[in-house]
Amino acid sequence: MTTRRASSRALRLLLLPLAFAATLSVGSAAELNPAAVTYKLPDQIPWGPVDARGAQTAVVVGDPNKPGFYMVYNKWTKGNHFSRPHFHPNDRYIVVLQGTWWVGSGAKFDPENGTVPMPPGSFVTHTGKQVHWDGAKDEDAVLLIMGEGPATAAAAEEK
Repeated sequence: MTTRRASSRALRLLLLPLAFAATLSVGSAAELNPAAVTYKLPDQIPWGPVDARGAQTAVVVGDPNKPGFYMVYNKWTKGNHFSRPHFHPNDRYIVVLQGTWWVGSGAKFDPENGTVPMPPGSFVTHTGKQVHWDGAKDEDAVLLIMGEGPATAAAAEEK
């Protein structure tokens, strides 16, 4: 019994400095020079409200309504929310960050049979002046969209 207590005490004495060191390393994060690095943590991203199409947007760089480079997060909410066929004047580059994003092309809108799933990590180019449409089916899809503004869209659905 005494050997067991001694072993338990020795183990606690060994673990105590390790726990203390771990606490110090967590509590003493480096401060970054704001002139060199700026960042926003996920809870600081300024998401807008979900629109009528079931999409939600957060601008992270630039202004997509003005000329120049921009980056936006776009979230398509689950529940078969899709854009309708449209095109943009400029190329747009998209990375799927989370969920499955469904992409279609052409003027005929057919989410059931005319889309291809893009899993997380996929990279997609929407070529300027080419008709496409996209959205989410049974799970949210979070995208990072980059391009040159203004990021206008022109409807192109076949009626």
